[in-house]
Amino acid sequence: MESVDRSSTQLGLAEVHEAIAASRPDQECLVFRDRRLTWSEVTDRTRQLANYLLSEGLGCHIERAERAGHESGQDHLAIYLHNGNEYLEAMLGAIKARVVPFNVNYRYVAEELRYLLNDAGATAVVVHSQFVPVLAEVLPDLPALRVIIQVPDQSGHDLLPGAIWYEDALAGASAERPAVTWSADDLYILYTGGTTGMPKGVMWRNGDAMVECFGGSKTAVTLDDWVAEANVGLRAVLAPPFMHGAGHWVSFRTWLGGGTVFVQSIPERLEPTDIWGLVEREDVNFLLIVGDAFARPLIDELDRTGSEKSSTHPSGYDLSSLTVILSGGAALSANLKDEFLAHLPTLMIVDGLGSSEAGGQISHVSTSGGASTGTFDLTPGNHVLSADLDRVLEPGDPEIGWLAKSGRLALGYLGDPVKTAKTYPVVNGQRYAVPGDRARLRADNVVELHGRDSVTINSGGEKIFAEEVEAAIKAHPAIYDCVVAGRPSERWGNEVVAVVRIREGYSVTDEELRAEAERHIARYKLPKAILRVAEIQRSPSGKADYRWASGIARDA
Repeated sequence: MESVDRSSTQLGLAEVHEAIAASRPDQECLVFRDRRLTWSEVTDRTRQLANYLLSEGLGCHIERAERAGHESGQDHLAIYLHNGNEYLEAMLGAIKARVVPFNVNYRYVAEELRYLLNDAGATAVVVHSQFVPVLAEVLPDLPALRVIIQVPDQSGHDLLPGAIWYEDALAGASAERPAVTWSADDLYILYTGGTTGMPKGVMWRNGDAMVECFGGSKTAVTLDDWVAEANVGLRAVLAPPFMHGAGHWVSFRTWLGGGTVFVQSIPERLEPTDIWGLVEREDVNFLLIVGDAFARPLIDELDRTGSEKSSTHPSGYDLSSLTVILSGGAALSANLKDEFLAHLPTLMIVDGLGSSEAGGQISHVSTSGGASTGTFDLTPGNHVLSADLDRVLEPGDPEIGWLAKSGRLALGYLGDPVKTAKTYPVVNGQRYAVPGDRARLRADNVVELHGRDSVTINSGGEKIFAEEVEAAIKAHPAIYDCVVAGRPSERWGNEVVAVVRIREGYSVTDEELRAEAERHIARYKLPKAILRVAEIQRSPSGKADYRWASGIARDA
């Protein structure tokens, strides 16, 4: 391919993906059910989507340099879909049209959807048919929304008035390279989950997101550099919904490494037989999950069938191709890592820590005989700031501060300069991202992660981190899932309450659970009450819904 020197400017995702595609046009890029798309086909389809969006008058209207950090000069495309080839195509196609893609939580009711689409200033949406009734309910309140692209599904809903079917939009558009100048400055917006407050749109330059969120090369300068480094060859299944960052981040990381993304056949829920069957059938070597909520049912399926075919488990799965499980977005308990490794002893389990605001940050690797959780090696660009955000803590400082990141950072929150300034403080002349994780930096340069400040419980004058208590409770083998919240207390101000789901076939007393937890945390952190429920409510990505847990605790 032609050598293109762009050393004076940073490259963006559209250019890089097309360059990698040109180097392997006939290799598989994206597989969903019976659709096996090559790199060339993905290039054509994303160009067609881009050209359709451009034909509707969408694109970039004010260049990045002319806007403040919390402002956008581009049109915004809401992606209101379950996982599928259309999701990733919509993201990449939007960027090729200089339109900003952003994620929509498909569980939102009308009120929440109305808020989100108005907050984002959405001018276009691509939507699965099953979500059309909710979208139709709020359309009268969305005067800016003028382009609707609908993806058919098993719901059978008719085409929304004024909308166009997804494949019709592509079929009527050119597969030629769009007649725009792609820019690394063009935005990618990731909306936070909103489990502890209203969701906010984090604004990234796509050129920065490509490195800091999608895990692309930190050293590549030219397109030839990017192509040369696209040699990882991952065959990856991303179990979480793409509507949360981890799923599409690792999808694009797979593509930037020249690999193939496999989408589960049943994207509406976590179906272990679907995931393990796909790993076996496609010789997948990389699996992304989200903490215990994904790990427990996947392990239960292996307990039921076995991780290899044998006389004991003739229906077992051949998972010999799988080399890495990455867990991001929620904690993966050490005991569940041990259970994975008992089935797959050569597996490498990686805890990845990151956030919408900071991108990827730090990681921890567990292998057979060495599973642990909650600690991470400090890597360049990551820091622990003091609680007052006035200095960088040195290794061994006993203070519990804030995990922070420097370097290429998001621009801020869409439309919110005040929250932007709070989350991206300047300390001694250096701008940092401080997403809200509390941490301590040990003398050996290892970060002890204590949990999100937003779910910290102030009890009796002590700060108690919900995630720390959850991990202690989950260490008991009878616990299937656990979420910890606070509730008002006359004696303590607030008290710790554990909401637990017990594993089928197990029986355990509160005293036994507290005794196990006391082996891991101080007595003052133990839950004052333990509430049993049939199901723990989590987001589709596996993240705890702390507002739900707080309501359960208060109402008990």
